[in-house]
Formats: sequence, C-alpha cells, structure tokens
Amino acid sequence: MARQTVFPVTRVHEPLKVEVEVQNGRIVDAWLGGHLFRGFENMLVGRDPKDAALFTQRICGICSGAHAVAAAMAQQQAFGVAPTPTGQQLTNLIFAADIIQNHLRHFYLLVLYDYVKGPDMPPYLPGMQADFRLPPKLNAELLQHAKEGTVMAMRAHEAMAVFGAKAPHQQTIMPTGVTEQASSERLMAYSAILQELAEWVENFFLYDIRVIADYYKDYYSIGGGYGNFMSYGMFPAPVTGERAFKAGLIMKQGLEALDANLITEEIRYSWYTDDQESRIPQEGRTIPDRDKAEAYSWVKAPRYHDMPVESGPLARGFINGGYRRGISVMDRLAARAEETLKICRLTQGWLNEIVPNSPTCQPFTPLDSGSGVGLTDAMRGALGHWLEYRHNKVTHYQIITPTTWNFSPRDSKGMRGPVEQALIGTPVADGANLVEAGRVIRSFDPCFTCAVHLVECPVIQ
Repeated sequence: MARQTVFPVTRVHEPLKVEVEVQNGRIVDAWLGGHLFRGFENMLVGRDPKDAALFTQRICGICSGAHAVAAAMAQQQAFGVAPTPTGQQLTNLIFAADIIQNHLRHFYLLVLYDYVKGPDMPPYLPGMQADFRLPPKLNAELLQHAKEGTVMAMRAHEAMAVFGAKAPHQQTIMPTGVTEQASSERLMAYSAILQELAEWVENFFLYDIRVIADYYKDYYSIGGGYGNFMSYGMFPAPVTGERAFKAGLIMKQGLEALDANLITEEIRYSWYTDDQESRIPQEGRTIPDRDKAEAYSWVKAPRYHDMPVESGPLARGFINGGYRRGISVMDRLAARAEETLKICRLTQGWLNEIVPNSPTCQPFTPLDSGSGVGLTDAMRGALGHWLEYRHNKVTHYQIITPTTWNFSPRDSKGMRGPVEQALIGTPVADGANLVEAGRVIRSFDPCFTCAVHLVECPVIQ
C-alpha cells in the first residue's frame, strides 16, 4: 500500500496538505490538513460588537460578502433590530453579486485546468500531467471562455460595488440595512450588469460545464462521499424572512428540518487543546497546540448530531429541488453552474420589487449586552457566526465556515470529514501524480483562509 503526499495542493484558496493511501489503483484512505493559521475570532474579543460585519469580511477576499451577511444577522439578533425592507433587498443584491463572481472565478480559474489543457507558455507551465480528453477545437474554445469568464467575474464584483461601495470587502452592510441609497441610477447600473451576467452564464457557463461533462462522464461516479447534506438557506425576504433558498438537512431518512442546536465542533485531530473534545459553538474555544499528538489540521471538525455533512451548491440543490442528479464531482460542478443562473434570475426579481429612494437603513442603539447567531449559506455552503458581548465589548465570537464543514479532519469516532470520505474509491492512474484526487478536492471549492481564524499573539509586557 503506497502513501502519497501533495503539499501544497495548487489552485485552491491557501495551503492544503493531502495524504492518501493508494491500493490497486484506488484511494483507500485520506487525510486532509489545513495549514493556514489566522486570527479573527480572538481578534474581535474586546472590540465594539458593531465592528463585526466589517472586521470579519477580512477573513477572506473571495467571499467577504458572506461574512458581512452572517455577522449582520448575528448583530440583528443580539441588538434586537431588523433591516428595512429595501435594506434587506440591497443586502441580497450585494450578496448575490458576490456569489456569482465566486462561482465564475472558481470554475474558470481553479477548476477548468483540471479538464482543459493550457497552452505551452507561462502561466500555464509547468503543466499538469493529466488525461486531457477534449478535442483541440473544443479545448481552444473553452480556453477563450476562461478569459471571458474572469472578465465576467470582475463585472459581478462591479455590480457588488454599486451598493457595497467596493469589492471585495464591501463597506455598506449593517444590522438595519445598507448605507447606500437605492437611487434609480444605481438600480439601473446594477440591472445592466446583471443582465449581461445572466446572458453569459446561460449561454457560456452552462455550455462549458456540459462540454466537460460529455468528455468526463466517469466523474459522475467519482467523489460521492457520505451523501449527507446541510444548508442554512440564504437570501431572506423583507419582513417575512422567508429564504429564497430554504434551510434543510438530508440524512438517511431524507429531507428534514434543521436544528442548529445539534451543531458541535470537535478537535480530536485538530491542533487545539481543551478539556473537552467537543463543544457547541456558543462555548467554543480556540487554543492552539501545534505539537498535539495525532493532530493533522488547523481545521476543526464540525458535526451535526455527531455526523459529518457536506454543504454547498450541491447540498442546496438537493434540499431545494434545483439539482438532484447525483452526488459526484461532476454533479458539484453542474449544480454550481445551475445555481449561478438561478441566482441571476432571483436577483432580477428583487430589483423589480425595490421602490427607488425608499429607506435603506435606520439608526439604532445596541443593547448594553446580548448574544446572537447569524446563519446563512455562502458560496461554499453553510456559514455560521456566533456572537456574545457584554457592556458593548465582544466576549465571545465563533465562526464555522463551509470549508470547515467540508474539509474537516476525523472526529473522535474516527469518522472522516466529507472530502476525506469523497476521496475513498477514487481511481488513480499514476500514484505519483494524483490528478484525480485534485479533481475531487477542487469540486468542493475549498477556501482555507475561511477555515481557520486564530492567531497566536505574543504577550507584550
């Protein structure tokens, strides 16, 4: 039995170490370690709780809007406030544009080159040794689409900035709405970009996915994993709070309601120390221990009712009935593309509902002390922010991101994380290359800037 290591895995967001055991041409075991160590949960302790929606965005530049939305939701609950109807709609517009740019960037910058051979020139060299299958004409066509796709991702960021002031790390989302005004000129500017995006996604993005799926049909049977899915839902409606993507859970018994009280985080194989191996997020601790025996990741192991679950566009597809073909590598890619078009169409509807120049936010005074939870789905899946503050100072902040769910290490029962499990059974043509493993991993759109938030600071005396 041969054990192979890839570190760092390329074309993912930040350092990922992968170790696999290969036997008879297939992966029989896997360990995924996040090796990026950062500092946002502890950074917020002692700060004004109103800072959360701005500070937590700096966790990641590719999905900053998601952290703003989750933090604002936690603030709303903690402060006892709500966004204005137009403020909620503008928040959804900002968030939608950020998700669209992420999905386009993920496919055209990170995933495409698993299936399409780049030209023999920098930055495509040194190239990956893989079983590229597309005929030259189609290969060249998709390479051209990759250039256009990155431009369209930029256009989505421009749409985000119409109401978010800048991208990434928008500046306008707050607990009671958005500080930018819903002027007719801004609504028209956003609408024009959105129409351009929707047409491109429908005519090119979905087409490119179909082309790759036609030539890599075997990837509809690779990378399945557990088949447990979870979503917090996203895009709440004004006033009612009903989410355009509903929350839910799919386990062995089928679709069921989600109970956030059943969420825990384990640290058995993570580089942290505690007198308990498992805690609920409201009581979570993040105390580093880089020398911990048997640990192999800075990523914790979230579990729902003691079970690992996958989150992301494929989970949302199954829970909302948008995509239910299968649970493979290719299904994740197809579900993400179809979701992108769905979000474009939803956003067009929200634009039509906004009354120009209606109030987009309102003044508020936070309670002296409070706690709140902000749960939303993000680009890669389920994102949760847990906030507690006393006398207007944050006393506890915990974040569980989609990549933490998907790329968790083993738990105390020895159960692999979802991506570790998805790698089991993957055929490997060349044990020294592992291109097939890379395809499985990148189908989840990992982001390790999001997965770890602690930094160890020296004591200054």
